[in-house]
Amino acid sequence: MSRKLYVGNLPYETSEADLQTLFEQAGAVESVRVMRDNATGRARGFAFVEMATEPEAQTAIQQLHEQQFGGRTLTVNEARPQEARSGGGGGYGGGGGGGRNSGPRQRTESRW
Repeated sequence: MSRKLYVGNLPYETSEADLQTLFEQAGAVESVRVMRDNATGRARGFAFVEMATEPEAQTAIQQLHEQQFGGRTLTVNEARPQEARSGGGGGYGGGGGGGRNSGPRQRTESRW
């Protein structure tokens, strides 16, 4: 088991300090990272918490999974490794709109 935990269904106002305090009930917390939207800085409703030891991580899951926090029912489980993502659009050869014709550009007016 990993010491890194996924915490989901968080209220959007949740801060790192709030989670630090909550998870310290289960043991020593090494790090807390609330995931935020890049454009707005608003929390995205989930976070990752790394506990000091595996037994403390297991205790946190047992104590906090499906518990109420800020009016919401938390999801707490072992964090899975991030899956490889496919291309992200943009760049050379990445899609394209196309117009009325998919071939060479056609003139819509006569040249003369």
